[in-house]
Amino acid sequence: MPYISAIYIYPIKALDPVSVREAKILPSGSLDFDREFALVDDQGNFLNGKRQPKIHRLRAHTYPETGLVAFQSADTEEMPVFHLEDQRPQAEEWLSKFFGLRVRLQQKSDGGFPDDTEAHGPTILGRETLKEVASWYEGLDDENLRLRFRPNLELGGALPFWEDRLFGDAGYVVRFTIGDVRVEGIKPCARCVVPTRDPFTGEQHQEFQKVFVERREKSLPPFAAKSRFDHFYRLAVNTRIGKQEAGKVIKVGMRVKLIDIVPLSAEGLSA
Repeated sequence: MPYISAIYIYPIKALDPVSVREAKILPSGSLDFDREFALVDDQGNFLNGKRQPKIHRLRAHTYPETGLVAFQSADTEEMPVFHLEDQRPQAEEWLSKFFGLRVRLQQKSDGGFPDDTEAHGPTILGRETLKEVASWYEGLDDENLRLRFRPNLELGGALPFWEDRLFGDAGYVVRFTIGDVRVEGIKPCARCVVPTRDPFTGEQHQEFQKVFVERREKSLPPFAAKSRFDHFYRLAVNTRIGKQEAGKVIKVGMRVKLIDIVPLSAEGLSA
C-alpha cells in the first residue's frame, strides 16, 4: 500500500525545500509554512524560475520554526543569516543586490502563495516515478529531478506513476485519505520551464521537455484519465483539502487509501 515517504515544504516560494517529518494542514488546505513567503519586484511580480533564471544560483537554508534563513550565492561562500520578520529590510537589501533589482519579501501566513490558486493542497509525486523519469536522461538522478519538479508529498511503496490514480476526468475528483486526512485529487500538474533547468546553475537542458513528453506519453498507465492530458508535459497531482481538515497533521509513514471518484464540487471536499 502506498505511503508518505517524504514531506517537503518550500518556506520561500521558488527557493529551496525543507524536509520535515510532519506538516499541519491550514484552513486554506495548504501545508503550514509552505510558500509562506515570496520574492516580488517593484511591480508585485513574483521572482521565480519562470521569470528570473538567476534564482537557481541562490540557495536558501530556511528554518521555519525559528523564522531564520541563511542565503548564499553560488558565487561566494558568504552565508548571511536573517530573521524573516525582524530583519526583513536587511534581507531585502541583500536580495536586491543579488538580483540587481529592487526585491521585497511578501508574507502570507494563512495559506501562502500556492502555485495553483484553485487547488491549494500539497502536490503529490511518487518516489519510483522520480527514479523512472531520471532514467530517461543521462547524468540525472532522482534527487536532481526532485528539485526540478518540487513535490510536497512523496509516495513510497508504489510503482512508477501510481499517483496517476489520484485524479479523474474533467469535472470529477478522486477522494482519498492520507492517514485520517481527507484529500481530493484534482488534476495532473502542468509543468513550466523550471524543470528543464539545472536546479543549481540554471543551465537549460535543451531536449528535456521533448524527451519528457515522448516518454511520458509512452509510459502513461492504462488507469490514468487520458482526457486530462491535452499535452504530456504533466507530472505530479494537484490536490485540495477542505477546511474541516484544518489542524490535522500529515506525517511520514501515513498510508494513502483510495475512496472513490465523485463530481467536482466548488465548496471544498465533497460530501
